[in-house]
Amino acid sequence: VQLFFIVCSVPYGVMEIVTSYNKTYSSHVAIFWEIAASIVYFNSTTNPLNYSYIRYSISLACKLMMAATNSTEDGTQMKTFEELVCSSSLEGELRQYSLRLSAVIIFFSLTAFLGNALIVVALHKVVSLHPPSKLLYRCLATSDLLVGLIGQPLTATLWMSVVFEQWRLCRFAWVAASISGYGLSFISLLTLAAMSVDRLLALLLGLRYRQIVTLKRTYIIVVALWIVTVVATLCEALGSHIAPWFGRIVIPCCLLISIASYAKIFRVLSHRQAQVQHHVQLQPSQPNALNMARYKKAVYSALWVQFVLLACYVPVSLVGIVMAHRKGNSSHLVFALGIANTLVYFNSTLNPFLYCWKISEVRRAVKQTIRQALCCPGG
Repeated sequence: VQLFFIVCSVPYGVMEIVTSYNKTYSSHVAIFWEIAASIVYFNSTTNPLNYSYIRYSISLACKLMMAATNSTEDGTQMKTFEELVCSSSLEGELRQYSLRLSAVIIFFSLTAFLGNALIVVALHKVVSLHPPSKLLYRCLATSDLLVGLIGQPLTATLWMSVVFEQWRLCRFAWVAASISGYGLSFISLLTLAAMSVDRLLALLLGLRYRQIVTLKRTYIIVVALWIVTVVATLCEALGSHIAPWFGRIVIPCCLLISIASYAKIFRVLSHRQAQVQHHVQLQPSQPNALNMARYKKAVYSALWVQFVLLACYVPVSLVGIVMAHRKGNSSHLVFALGIANTLVYFNSTLNPFLYCWKISEVRRAVKQTIRQALCCPGG
């Protein structure tokens, strides 16, 4: 419980540090302030629950498979969520909602696939970004592209099979969607943690950054992250007893690494800004000021991606908490899980817009790619 309180309070503390050293406040800072305050309020909501149960439910929510361990009031054994979804026990009204939900998921699937494919092509054309940082963005865009290509179509198939009562297809789609969602969420969290460490190294290493953080070493790290993801996904698919520990250990570690990295970044930035204020000169170093401004912009871009991911994952975490403390599983709770899972997929649709909004080089490359595709499709 105490660790969860610290995690929820760190973003607010970071914003306190940032605003204390800035005389002017932009709309972006105001938005970050509201998000940080909302995370603090979220801690008050979860305080009555035991932290071990919270970790357990979050890991299960990421896998999208919950098995009931309690019995109903009449003494009969509860069905698993797979058995509850892929059966005629769902109410007729919820089946109609399933049709609408599958239509929304199909739309998100198309936008996620097309948007992230465009980002991957655009990143290939961008030359101003440091290659290792660009590789991490391409890795994240690739995982989002796979969400639109694999994860969301499987989930849409799941809900469509419920509508048309194709229970064998429903069970297959449930397992496949759960495994793919588990793996793709896994690689996204690992990549975001790597991006936060990359931004921290860029600040701490200074001129040595380009010598130490090379493209070859970053490729090795990215391959290692994908290998860990594949191993974790295979363990999940085979039902290994090791699989739950991947979620319980890796997910909190990724979040803590990201929080610690950004907290250290803002602490160092505020310290350096204080040093500059104490050594004001008439002829400041213009190149250094330009580099620092560009670095801050890159940090805020990565931080926006991280905040949006956390915001999209909060609903599925809350549903997981509710499911962990209920005695029985209902069809309404199953549908709530479906909606929360759809919001997780919505993150893959939002990310391309974030890249275009926060990274000017990517925005220009995307515009150029679209013009070439529309004006000169043959070229």
